[in-house]
Amino acid sequence: MTGARTRFAVACALALFSVSPLPAQEAATPPAMEAAATATLPTAEAAVPATPALWRIADEDTTIYLFGTIHILPEATDWYKGPVAKALDSSQLLVTEAIIDSPAELQKIFLAKAVRTDGSSLRESLPPEERATLEKAMAQLGMPAGTLDPFKPWYAALLLSTLPMQQNGYKAENGVEAQIEALAKKLGLAREALETAEYQIGLFDSLPADAQKQYLNDVLDQLPTMRDDLGKLVAAWKAGRPEELAELLNADETDERVRQTLLADRNAAWAKWLNARLDEPGTVFVAVGAGHLAGKDSVQDQLAAQGVTTTRVQ
Repeated sequence: MTGARTRFAVACALALFSVSPLPAQEAATPPAMEAAATATLPTAEAAVPATPALWRIADEDTTIYLFGTIHILPEATDWYKGPVAKALDSSQLLVTEAIIDSPAELQKIFLAKAVRTDGSSLRESLPPEERATLEKAMAQLGMPAGTLDPFKPWYAALLLSTLPMQQNGYKAENGVEAQIEALAKKLGLAREALETAEYQIGLFDSLPADAQKQYLNDVLDQLPTMRDDLGKLVAAWKAGRPEELAELLNADETDERVRQTLLADRNAAWAKWLNARLDEPGTVFVAVGAGHLAGKDSVQDQLAAQGVTTTRVQ
C-alpha cells in the first residue's frame, strides 16, 4: 500500500471530516469538538504564522468565501489576518461542515452506529495477519487488546487515526474550527451547516464491510509514519499550497468507493448548495476541511462543472 493511499485514510480525522470519534478509553483525551466550545484565539506572540488558501465565488449581490481548515493542530496558528480576517469580518454568515452542540449527543450517535451487531468481535472478523497487526498497533498505543472488539472496522480506523494525533500534541483548541466558531460568536455571525454529525457518521457506516476493513488496514499501514506525514500535511496547509495538500491527502486512493463516498459525492453536494446560495444576497464565509478544496473532484472543480468561477484570494 502506498503512503499517499493511507494518508487519505488518516486525513479523514484531520482535514476531511469535522466529527471526531469519542475515545473508547476513559483516560484518552476528549474528542476534538468537545474542546471547541471553550476555545479561545491564540495570542499573536504564541501563534505560528500561516497563510492558508482562501477562494471566492461571487455575483452581483453575493460573495462566498471558501476557506480550508485543519480540524486539530499541534500548535497555535495565526491564520486570522490579512484577506482571511477581512473576509470573515465582512461576512454575515458562517457555514461549516457540521455544528456540534453536544459532545454527549455526538457520542450517542457514534455508538449507535459503531457497535457491531453480528455477534462477533472485530478481531474475530479479521484474518490472522490483520488481527496481529491490529493488536500490535493497539499495544503500541497503550490500548488493551480487546478495546476495539465491540466496534465496526470504520470506527476502529477513525479512533486509531485520532489517538496518535493526540499523543503527538495535536489539540482541538489549536484547530481552526475551535477558533472560527469563537470568532463567529464574537462577531455575531449567523450559523449554518452543510451536513449533520449523524449524516457524516452515517457515511462511514454505509461503506461495505470489505471497504471498511481496507480502510482500517490503510490506517494501520500509516501509523509508523503518521507523525512525519501529519507534519507535511500541516506545513502544506500553513503555506497555502493546495496542490501539495491534494497530493498528500487525496492521491492514489485505490478504493474508489471510499473516495467517492467520503470526498467526491460530498463535494458535489456542497457545490450545488453554494451555487444555489448565490441566488441570495449577502456575504458568506464557508469553512470546511482543507482536503475538500484541493485536487481532483474538489469543491472548486465541482463548481466549475456548473459554470461557477472560483477566484483565489490568498
